[in-house]
Amino acid sequence: YREVCSLSVCDAFACRLTGNEPLSILPLNSLPEENVGRAHYKLCDRLKLEKKQRRMCRRDPGVAETLREAITMSALECQYQFRFERWNCTIEGRHRANILKRGFKETSFLYAISSAGLTHALAKACSAGRMERCTCDEAPDLENRKAWQWGGCGDNLKYANKFVKDFLGKRSNKDLRARVDMHNTNVGMKVIKAGVETTCKCHGVSGSCTVQTCWRQLLPFHEIGKQLKQRYETSIKVGSSTNEATGEGEISTGRSMQQQQLQPLPGPNDQIPRTMDLLHIEDSPSFCRPSKYSSGTSARKCYKDKNCDAICCGRGHNTQSREVTRPCQCQVRWCCYVECKQCTQREEVYTCK
Repeated sequence: YREVCSLSVCDAFACRLTGNEPLSILPLNSLPEENVGRAHYKLCDRLKLEKKQRRMCRRDPGVAETLREAITMSALECQYQFRFERWNCTIEGRHRANILKRGFKETSFLYAISSAGLTHALAKACSAGRMERCTCDEAPDLENRKAWQWGGCGDNLKYANKFVKDFLGKRSNKDLRARVDMHNTNVGMKVIKAGVETTCKCHGVSGSCTVQTCWRQLLPFHEIGKQLKQRYETSIKVGSSTNEATGEGEISTGRSMQQQQLQPLPGPNDQIPRTMDLLHIEDSPSFCRPSKYSSGTSARKCYKDKNCDAICCGRGHNTQSREVTRPCQCQVRWCCYVECKQCTQREEVYTCK
């Protein structure tokens, strides 16, 4: 993630949760280390959570740090997945907040990656012993004591899912946008659940499998990000219509909207279709020029044979030649270091006009 580790952040006291946004709008700045005891109270307060969220944060010293880890992990993964695209997951507060007010494909990805990040981080924190209110996976076929003894502590997805649902709370079900946001939040959590793998370890004399310990493990978060990016690419546009026969509202997908020329107007009883696809309700802007949704693509680095034409929006690109020095011809020396030569070469850098 070297290319995406430079984060532009918003002031911790300027960002506030209303309970209706994904976690990705939380401040991403590094908070100062505090003393032990009730130091986590200060971390929770700095995050400016709602009353219920702050209470949940305070009751376990490990939650605040896990929240911060989840936010950073989600932001970095989002930037990594969109590093070659016009919208490169800009996390500057104003742009991000404006995107979250709309129903773009990008909005759906932010909701999904945020809930996935929090679920993943919490499950891992439980198994790592960083939380007081949870431990290893509580699957009925696993014995926690043996798991700890043999190092086979499963990621506690059950606790993580329950916590995230309680933490984010139930949103209003009165409009289409609220239901779509909740659906995309749930998709992030479901992708985590679908990626659980069972890992087993044998114990016994000379490698025999006299005793076998098994535990459940989550996929690396990079794999989760990759799957959500694929769902972003195939995100379905939905709208709302009213069934004249029953008078009830129903969600219509992109194909039926094109056929019936439906407008995305919310109905009081609309039902979101059961699907693992991400959903959006309006077309995205081009992201080519500076706007309230992004800073545009001017001066963005691109790759000549990969994405310059797409990212630069037909404006062309500039080419700059420069010398770079990198380690090369490295050899391992006994004992115990690596010896490298320094090689200088010229490379071309392409940036959008």
